[in-house]
Amino acid sequence: MRAASTQRGLRRELLVFALFVVLTVLHTWPLATAPGRWSRNDNGDVVLNEWALAWVAHQVVTDPVHLFDANIFYPDRRTLAYSEHLVPQAAMVAPLLWGGASPVLAHNVALLIGFALTAWAMCFVVARWTGCLSAGLVAGSLAAFNAHTLTRLAHLQAQHVEFLPLGLLALDQVLAEPRLRSGVRTGVWFGLQALTSGYFLMFSVLAAGVSVAVRPAEWLGRNRRRVWLSLAAAAATAAALLWPFMLAYRRVRTDVGLVRTLDEVAMFSARWTDWLATGGSLHYALWSREFFKDDALFPGILAIVLAAVAVASGVAWRDRRARMCLAIAVAAVPLSFGPAFPPYGWLYEAVPLLQGIRGAARFGQLALIGLAAVAGFGFASLLSRMTNSRWRLAMTTVVLALVTAEAWRAPLSYFEFRGIPAIYDTLAKESHAVVVHFPLHSTRLIHENTRYMLGSTRHWHPILNGYSGFVPPSYLMHLAELGGFPDDRALRYLRTLGVTHIVLDASTLPRERVEAAARHDELRLAATDGTLSIYRFRR
Repeated sequence: MRAASTQRGLRRELLVFALFVVLTVLHTWPLATAPGRWSRNDNGDVVLNEWALAWVAHQVVTDPVHLFDANIFYPDRRTLAYSEHLVPQAAMVAPLLWGGASPVLAHNVALLIGFALTAWAMCFVVARWTGCLSAGLVAGSLAAFNAHTLTRLAHLQAQHVEFLPLGLLALDQVLAEPRLRSGVRTGVWFGLQALTSGYFLMFSVLAAGVSVAVRPAEWLGRNRRRVWLSLAAAAATAAALLWPFMLAYRRVRTDVGLVRTLDEVAMFSARWTDWLATGGSLHYALWSREFFKDDALFPGILAIVLAAVAVASGVAWRDRRARMCLAIAVAAVPLSFGPAFPPYGWLYEAVPLLQGIRGAARFGQLALIGLAAVAGFGFASLLSRMTNSRWRLAMTTVVLALVTAEAWRAPLSYFEFRGIPAIYDTLAKESHAVVVHFPLHSTRLIHENTRYMLGSTRHWHPILNGYSGFVPPSYLMHLAELGGFPDDRALRYLRTLGVTHIVLDASTLPRERVEAAARHDELRLAATDGTLSIYRFRR
């Protein structure tokens, strides 16, 4: 009997996941029709993430101890820590990369998986809390497919929030029935979520903190000793998972000063109009166009209505789980405004984690996730008043359709990826090489270096070029010393650094510089495809 029940439950979860896979395909259409060909490689952040996934998959089987010593921004160390490491996402698609798939295909698969897993995880948790699968389906759709996520396809991190709902589920169990294993499970889920992104490290801390804060009866009640022991186990487990990664970021902060200033944060903070902005075709065409500048955080009319039902009916206050989710949303909204929210400056000084957060507007995504869960509770409350199963099914179908329609942006625009130039295989044959690509782009155009980073995935030799959310001092030194390339000063500097190969990109490097390099006595042509030319220093 128990085995049959387990089998039915598993079948149901597989069907639910399949539904969210279908919704993922539809919302990102036509990406799934050719995930190895369609891309958003016009955006530097997309290519950065493609490179990061490929680097992690490569390094974890060749030299995992030096995972963070990535091959960009030579001769710096720990350069993977200049941006997101994406280790959980890379683990999901590593078999594809090991099998020879392109970084573009791996990235797109990771993107699609993130949408589907986030929706499924939220659905699973809300359905379990409310006892209503329909409520879970609505909450899952709102959490995964919303104004924020569907306008941030360039940031793979935004689509992977699948561990946070599971962490909240485990945290609820710790507070309600404290056990050591529940604490460990909580730490694992929150730790995994924190590993998906530096932003979600901060968001996980905030979500866990406010969730505990709004349930004082448990941590001040008669079981308080067991609760605190379980919470300590959760914190210790998460710390153990995060420490090796945090150590790398801490060293980078010390070595090269990777800290976001409040002025920088202010540039990437939300404005009140962002909460009215959405890329959803329906709302955008009717009224939201005027508000859509950079960030889109409009929750959706239906999400607001259903959340209001949860609040007005008292469910959001009486149910301890709904109260947790509401508190997360309420706490995250003002933080999205960054320094414009006066306490943010104090928190910035008091909480070191905030000093690594540049885009305060992204707190808005955490608010949307909390609101999605509250909306699920509101929908469950509405359905509980309907006794006719057919009407419940009809209501669920209509609401899911409306949620989908509000977020709908498809078909989306993509660009064709035609592969990495085969000429890079020339470098792959070298047992040792240090490479520089010209042009070495200025800080204003540094995102153009991503094409060379993608090319480096064919050989993995160190390159002086790079791109991330941070420009290291060494790169500024390179720009100053190599501005006259291929003059003698530049070549002496390259030899001093240990550079062995120079790649010239004739599509962007001025013709006179290409010709001057070809005539230089110190350089010997190793290979060319008409656009890219690889030179090496004569011995």
